[in-house]
Amino acid sequence: MYLLEELAENYKRISIVGMAKNAGKTTALNYLIEEAMDEGLTLAVTSTGRDGEGTDVVTGTEKPRVYLDQGTIVSVPKQLYELADAGLEILRMTEYGTSLGQIMLCRVADAGYVQVAGPVINAQHITMCEEMLALGADLVLIDGAIDRKSIAAPDISDAIILSTGAVLSRKLSKVVEETAYTVELYSLPVLEDGEERRIIEEQADSDRLFTVKNGEAVTLNIATGLGSGKLLDNAIDEEVTHVFVPGAFTQSVVTNIDRRKLKNVTFVLKDPTKIFIDRTVWGKLRKYGLQVKVLENIKVVAITVNPTSPAGYSFDHDELTSEMQKAAGDIPVIDVMMG
Repeated sequence: MYLLEELAENYKRISIVGMAKNAGKTTALNYLIEEAMDEGLTLAVTSTGRDGEGTDVVTGTEKPRVYLDQGTIVSVPKQLYELADAGLEILRMTEYGTSLGQIMLCRVADAGYVQVAGPVINAQHITMCEEMLALGADLVLIDGAIDRKSIAAPDISDAIILSTGAVLSRKLSKVVEETAYTVELYSLPVLEDGEERRIIEEQADSDRLFTVKNGEAVTLNIATGLGSGKLLDNAIDEEVTHVFVPGAFTQSVVTNIDRRKLKNVTFVLKDPTKIFIDRTVWGKLRKYGLQVKVLENIKVVAITVNPTSPAGYSFDHDELTSEMQKAAGDIPVIDVMMG
């Protein structure tokens, strides 16, 4: 059984998220599209940016184009519709606007190359994916722009495929370590059911930090966690069990908190995409006793690796795949350049 067929049995929306630009994200998308063609799966394809153009509009480097099979459902802005090599049947014009015009939902009538783009607002992506499934897609693949980390969030996707590769570093060990760190973050433990979770879920839509103390939520007069470490340190006493951070979780959130207190409270986030802490700093904080849980974590169902960097260097295919598989555990690792 092919990877995509296995995934389609368990998930309906899968995002392909790149660790960096030129990590092989579009190549991974094409790999999965080919599998779908072989297996007879009906795909829907969309993107959080623009994908399928021959040349990257930012870097000017050559990019792989996106070839879609007959029957595929795809989101295409008006300005890119005429550029499609494929024959596209317009199913409906959506209300989602982009800098390239209104998004149209199309069905590929004649196979060929297509430039794909989707809504820029996450809520619109959620709704559009549901529409694509209702139009007959077995699975929606979302090509995630590198500057849109939130596309990995569990309310957008049921699971993600993480694309990584030589572009991250000239040192193979660093590529593996950085990728493993991302997987670690996405796999953070979920806050268990109980009174504390109930309290936090009731207040989770608030844009304020709050603590859980003596079975109650205590809202703090802090609009953002950025630079709030000293205020948090004052708020955390022996009766505080949890601290909920609604926004970005950065080093500055915890940098001024007494290390002894870090061991006695659990920081809770909506999901791991809120974490913006360097791998080395994260390791030190964990040694100090930092405890972080999430309301929802992120399911990484595969890792794709690209052993070649556009800077002109590359890794040995077998060594990169082998070392990444050791770090990834039971998550399948695929070199999409080799198949």
